[in-house]
Amino acid sequence: MRSFGVEEEFLLVDAPTGEHAAVAAGILAGAAAQEAKRTARPPGSRAVPAPDHSLTAEVQREQVEAVSAPFTGLPELAKALREGRAEANRQATMFGARIAAVGTSSLPALPHLSESPRYRTMEKRFGLALREQLLCGFHVHVSVESPQEGVAVLDRIRIWLPLLIAMSANSPFWQGKDTGYESFRYQVWRRWPTAGPTEIFGSAEAYQDLVTMLLSCDVLLDGGMIYFDARLSQTYPTVEIRVMDVCTEPGHAVALAAMSRALVETAAREWADGKPAPAVPAEMLRLASWRASRFGVGDDLVHPTLNRPLPAHQCVDALLEFIGPALAETGDRALVEESVADIFAKGNGARQQRAVMASTGNFRKVLLEAAERTAE
Repeated sequence: MRSFGVEEEFLLVDAPTGEHAAVAAGILAGAAAQEAKRTARPPGSRAVPAPDHSLTAEVQREQVEAVSAPFTGLPELAKALREGRAEANRQATMFGARIAAVGTSSLPALPHLSESPRYRTMEKRFGLALREQLLCGFHVHVSVESPQEGVAVLDRIRIWLPLLIAMSANSPFWQGKDTGYESFRYQVWRRWPTAGPTEIFGSAEAYQDLVTMLLSCDVLLDGGMIYFDARLSQTYPTVEIRVMDVCTEPGHAVALAAMSRALVETAAREWADGKPAPAVPAEMLRLASWRASRFGVGDDLVHPTLNRPLPAHQCVDALLEFIGPALAETGDRALVEESVADIFAKGNGARQQRAVMASTGNFRKVLLEAAERTAE
């Protein structure tokens, strides 16, 4: 069974007011002190188990990221995800703040760059694109056996990724305005030179040749700026799926992680069976991703195999049929189907944020309500 882990990025908001809170440095210092206390034990005493999550810095001081350990079981991953949220929230409360799992802030933002030579260099090179980057995504790492298998997976999952955008969409607001999009985070993210869908690579060598070519052009700082919608991790033997907004509801995040693992497993099996990758141009995938970002699950989406607009539920049903055997083998199918039904019944995060805005007329209350649900 493939192992998988997740990274969740959170917005930090002032607990009483809902305003942005630039307190990430204090949160990370508190988490580091807690870890030092855990490891500094007297000789002969029992070791305190390491947590299944860690907190890390993000681009802006109004953000923090929770990173899970890898697991093979979905219940263990779900537990680590919730514990990561709880720890981030506990540390934030020390500074009068809370975490809010939203893809973008509903308030006008003038974020404060985290102290990092790398981020300072990025700011000089990319200007406003970096300074405005107050975006919170959800990344899923799934283990692969080799770079060859990993690239074969990338070539075969690309047509399905827009559906993950639609279901996770949780960023309708930007700079104090309703954008009309369900995932405006995805649109803002596309500012970066390498962001978005990719063509079929065909081999691990072709993938690496492209990365080498991109890095030789003196635009990207390093391989960490290979921002493909899905990529081979530089650090772990994994495929990293990067298209999703962070989900306010933990259960939706868990289900999307399970779907991501099942996608990787199904794609790897198709490669092993000699089935070619679907020959869909990247231009079509850009259209499909745009439509998913614009409408979420509330309108037609581009069907991943028919390449024409059909109702969102039909497109997602096709995904569930495609990955169904892999979900069944890991015991995750019932949970995923229940969560997908919940997304269609209640709406994704974007629809829920808009409902709060419609009932309160207050962007700060949108963030405070999201903070309440983030830590449930």
